[in-house]
Amino acid sequence: MKPITSIPVAAALVITGLSFSFSGDTSSSKDITPAKGIAVLELFTSEGCSSCPPADEVAIRVSRDYPDNVYFLGFHVDYWDDLGWKDEFSNRSFAERQRKYAGIFNLNSIYTPQVIINGKKEMIGSRETELRKSIKEELIKEAPDSIGLNIKASGENIQIAYDVTAGKLLNIALVQLKASTNVRKGENRNHRLNHINIVRVFKTLDASKVTNGTISFSIPKGLTAKDVSIIAYLQDKTTFQVTGASQASIQN
Repeated sequence: MKPITSIPVAAALVITGLSFSFSGDTSSSKDITPAKGIAVLELFTSEGCSSCPPADEVAIRVSRDYPDNVYFLGFHVDYWDDLGWKDEFSNRSFAERQRKYAGIFNLNSIYTPQVIINGKKEMIGSRETELRKSIKEELIKEAPDSIGLNIKASGENIQIAYDVTAGKLLNIALVQLKASTNVRKGENRNHRLNHINIVRVFKTLDASKVTNGTISFSIPKGLTAKDVSIIAYLQDKTTFQVTGASQASIQN
């Protein structure tokens, strides 16, 4: 587990034709019971942190074993970027989001890799057994809110029409489905790191004011509609607990 620090140098990025192969516990723990609830997993990670690759591997395995009702988002923070390697996907606003969670959970500092489950619980992101247990606990609960999404893309522009429950925060994330980086410097030097559902664009709307509408996103340079997806989830404005989620691919 790595505590807060700080900024790295440019990654060699491969977006298509990836083949993920990992060591460690690859056993499947998928629960065949139909899920009533949801589990939104927010992983705060960095390519500059040597403790983070195992958490990314866990995310890939968990997402494979729980293809339905589990929504994974990889938030790459920027506070490792000064330590030899600049994470291509890092964003300062993601560290600020993590600090908000630290306040909610009464933590003295932020760290990587950290995973937040439904805004209710936080843990070290590489603790796979504990994470799977928490996911199963959330999936047996009823999800109180639903999200309607209608997504259309034209070239690099995406139009997202939404219809949600009033009184919540609506988060809409454009995620890059997968990527692989050859890290040349820093703590993960000479390692190839694999990622899924990397948050590239993230917007939060106050649904107490507007419960339906349309928002526009732009697909990041170098990507196409087939490389990305949209994940939307509702949170309580005070507790940050997640009450509903939805994911949609982008159709041209």
